[in-house]
Amino acid sequence: MRLPKYALPVSVIGTLAGSTLLLKDYSSGGRYNGEERIAGKTVIVTGANTGIGKETARELARRGGRIIMACRDLDKCEIARKEIVLETANKSVECRKLDLASFASIRAFAKLINSTESHVDILINNAGVMMCPKMLTEDGLEMQMGVNHFGHFLLTQLLLDKLKASAPSRIIFLSSLAHTRGQINFEDLNSAQEYNSRTVYGQSKLANVLCTQELAKILEGTNVTVNCLHPGVVNTELSRHLGFTQSKIGSFVFFPIKFLLLKTPLQGAQTTLRLALDPSLEKVTGKYFSDCREKEPAPQGQDAAAAKRLWAVSEAWTRVKQD
Repeated sequence: MRLPKYALPVSVIGTLAGSTLLLKDYSSGGRYNGEERIAGKTVIVTGANTGIGKETARELARRGGRIIMACRDLDKCEIARKEIVLETANKSVECRKLDLASFASIRAFAKLINSTESHVDILINNAGVMMCPKMLTEDGLEMQMGVNHFGHFLLTQLLLDKLKASAPSRIIFLSSLAHTRGQINFEDLNSAQEYNSRTVYGQSKLANVLCTQELAKILEGTNVTVNCLHPGVVNTELSRHLGFTQSKIGSFVFFPIKFLLLKTPLQGAQTTLRLALDPSLEKVTGKYFSDCREKEPAPQGQDAAAAKRLWAVSEAWTRVKQD
């Protein structure tokens, strides 16, 4: 029996397509398969209108949680909120204004939460900026350290009493593998003398790891856990400041690589979901996770002296003790 002429090309295309999907699945890393419901729990997700944050909010809403989407752009947040409510049939999803580049906005958000919410069970510090041109926050801080570290540091501190009162509760920081190339430059922490976007991004993600470890020590015995994670290399808006994404040619050339090797936002949310939901992690604190597994952070991410020093500087710069 003779095969049609198109049989071989179709077979080759099918094999390539199958292999591509297998490679895509392999590169996605771990997946959280727990089926826990969180009805009655309140979850705050920063940067929840797009990317990993949106997928995290969507999945936790699907599981019955009350979700507070803490976002800078309320118009975009409202669009995402309506989409999540429609898909999950969970009406307990709300938008709240939070600009992590403004201490005043952070304080206003925390004041609202503390006065209106009876409990906060999970705080997910998800929002961030990556490798942006040099910019300053409203309070004069370099933008990457200001948003990725100092903004979330202040937010967490201002919500800490509420989290303690809601125990057992969980705090989650989204860090990055970039912390492995980071160093805390205490002599120029605000990059006033020199600015390299890649270097400062690594510093801000290392700050997340160190903050996690120091806060875990401070919270010992409170039944509030704090952990951090690397979500993987994910195809989100976070890469919008990278040069190749701003070029049509670069975007076109890079598209196959992005499709094959970069995680989708839902895949990138898996480790966050495990840290938020897994009952086996109820007592685990001060750890770093990647691909849904606990991993050892870089040596500079285990520097207890640096963590303590950064904590003291962060308290001073955010003036949190004055609140």
